[in-house]
Amino acid sequence: MSAAAARAEPPRLAVFDLEMIDTSLQGEVNGPRTDEQARLLRTGDQVRKELAESGRFRVLDISPVNVAAHGSNLQACGGCDVKLAGELGADLVMTGVVQKVSNLILNINLYLRDVHSGQLLAAASADMRGNTDESWSRATNYLVRNRLLAPNYGVPQSR
Repeated sequence: MSAAAARAEPPRLAVFDLEMIDTSLQGEVNGPRTDEQARLLRTGDQVRKELAESGRFRVLDISPVNVAAHGSNLQACGGCDVKLAGELGADLVMTGVVQKVSNLILNINLYLRDVHSGQLLAAASADMRGNTDESWSRATNYLVRNRLLAPNYGVPQSR
């Protein structure tokens, strides 16, 4: 493989399943909901699928480290997301979190890091109104299409 062909290869990306931060009264009283846990998994699958279909990333299979990822708080583990992605041979790693304030007010956040440096490259966030499959799917599609795949998103701008 020539150097030009190697440079043309899209970066290898590990996209982990999203995590939930539930600060709602319902969450405090009732604990985790199975429908929301299923949405977290579907949202991760949706992000992986849409990014892979874009051709801009080579999305990696996370199954070899998925149990360890689910056993960690990827947002507060001191870089275990980068370590786990490195074990997969990834160049980039994406994690995400859904924050639930109530059944009406939710927020989805996606974070893209460089595995080699640990540096945060991009963050994308969208508010959702309504705790339904459709609201989660639409918010995820918006973030991928209008943030993560937007031209020059996350590229530092000169001032």
